[in-house]
Amino acid sequence: MSTATRETTITADPAVPTILIAREFDAPVANVFRAHVEADLVRRWLGPRGLTMEIDRWDAQTGGGYRYTHRDENGEYRFYGSFHEVRPDERIVQTFTFEGFPDGVSLETVTFTDLGDGRTRLEALSVVDSMEARDAMLSSGMDVGVKEGYEQLDELLENGAA
Repeated sequence: MSTATRETTITADPAVPTILIAREFDAPVANVFRAHVEADLVRRWLGPRGLTMEIDRWDAQTGGGYRYTHRDENGEYRFYGSFHEVRPDERIVQTFTFEGFPDGVSLETVTFTDLGDGRTRLEALSVVDSMEARDAMLSSGMDVGVKEGYEQLDELLENGAA
């Protein structure tokens, strides 16, 4: 049985510097959450296809932090942040910074909602410090990384790896 590809919506609020990503998964909340906090699982789905990921640090607990590098034929892209709150099966609050733009720190809150029947709705709200920073994030190609990443997460969940 194959998982239907779900739509990923990415919405920019015209009045405030935020981005809201919403996606449903055909998997229980515990599995989707686990895929966000266990480094060996994160490495297998986060980001666009065609990139490899090396995790230098992944301490997904309240007060922890992370640092990782994505690589492709064009170069390396490093990211880091802090986990402000990790509440199992409910939410993750973290900062997110692209090393190439260190002044562009975003605050991200990811919530996991049980839809019943083994399905989960994920919503990720990113808040940045300006409309310009938000627009730069949107124009960076992040939509491809988000959509392809969630497709890879679907595959991971379908195969029972998470």
